[in-house]
Amino acid sequence: MTSAAFLDMAIYVTFVMVMLSLAIAFIRLAKGPTLADRVVALDMMTVSIIAVCGAAAVATGVQALLDVALVLALVGFLATVALARFAERREARKKEAAHD
Repeated sequence: MTSAAFLDMAIYVTFVMVMLSLAIAFIRLAKGPTLADRVVALDMMTVSIIAVCGAAAVATGVQALLDVALVLALVGFLATVALARFAERREARKKEAAHD
């Protein structure tokens, strides 16, 4: 097996595994049952899409896809922080309402 054939096979396996992880994360995002489950599933989907960008950059040689992956990672981090703050405030409001 040549190195080019091995790289092609590895990229194919990578795409299949990442698509499988995206499907599993989407199921968890749809089913829930809690907000925390959905936030973690959304974060996992973001990481999987970043992996797709990286694998596509290796497969095609287009380095601009790495820039897309970097920007997506930054946006995904900010979205996770924002959702965590939302969940924290939501819990604080529930506790406040329970005391009244």
